[in-house]
Amino acid sequence: MKRLIIHGDPGIRKGAIIEHDGDELVCFGINRNGEWHGPETVQLWCTVGTDAEYEDFAKRNFIPHFLDVDRADAEDVTVIEPRGELAL
Repeated sequence: MKRLIIHGDPGIRKGAIIEHDGDELVCFGINRNGEWHGPETVQLWCTVGTDAEYEDFAKRNFIPHFLDVDRADAEDVTVIEPRGELAL
């Protein structure tokens, strides 16, 4: 599980399946920053991981402060499915 900061909006929402750096990831949660004040383009702060890590996310079995952080431009993220169904 890690935090992925996407500069720009590739059109994804919670539960989306994306590909970044050759890894297929699920967006467990997305915070949208920059609507009022901030950078010229919106930033999506996504908590992403594999399907196997979703249970840890749902049960908050992680410390957000210690997640690894990657950054990417919206053009560098391949959207496989823009919205998905997340269930326990």
